[in-house]
Amino acid sequence: MGKIEWAMWANEQALASGLILLTGGIVGVAGQFRGWPFAAYAVAAGVFVCLLEYPRSKRAKGTSVERTGQYCFTVCVKSFGPVTRNYYVRAFLHAAICVPGGFMLATVLGCVCLGIASLIYLAAAIRGEHWEPILPQKETTRKTDAVSVRNPPEMPPPRPPPEVRRKRVDDLEGAAYENPIPVSDK
Repeated sequence: MGKIEWAMWANEQALASGLILLTGGIVGVAGQFRGWPFAAYAVAAGVFVCLLEYPRSKRAKGTSVERTGQYCFTVCVKSFGPVTRNYYVRAFLHAAICVPGGFMLATVLGCVCLGIASLIYLAAAIRGEHWEPILPQKETTRKTDAVSVRNPPEMPPPRPPPEVRRKRVDDLEGAAYENPIPVSDK
């Protein structure tokens, strides 16, 4: 069995929790619920978490599939250096961000999800994982030589004569296939 890459799971969890926190914050601000400043904070925190978590990290083994339009966010996250590459920092940052969301019902779900993502990031940091950007690679073009074009075979494979291949329609008994396995009614 392979080694689990916890950071990949934490990234998906944190991105989803950022969207949930953003949605709960919008609901809290639009509804002018009691404590709506916490909801306004949740909108800002949700946007920040989504921007931080949108770029996926390069996997240790296997293929790394980047998200659509990830490159510009990757450049921004990469520019912060070790602050955003270290999963200990991300774990404590998400834990600190999620605390104010617990004071309002509309943002509690996003707060809990972000807390879980923080714990998963902590597990990834303990196992020694770190964020590595997926940068676009120069595409290697394969040379297509004119010599490599294959010619059709000069000798066709052996085939039975045409009269054996075609079944006669006028003679139904002759056109029927013979079943080599005996069939019996019981």
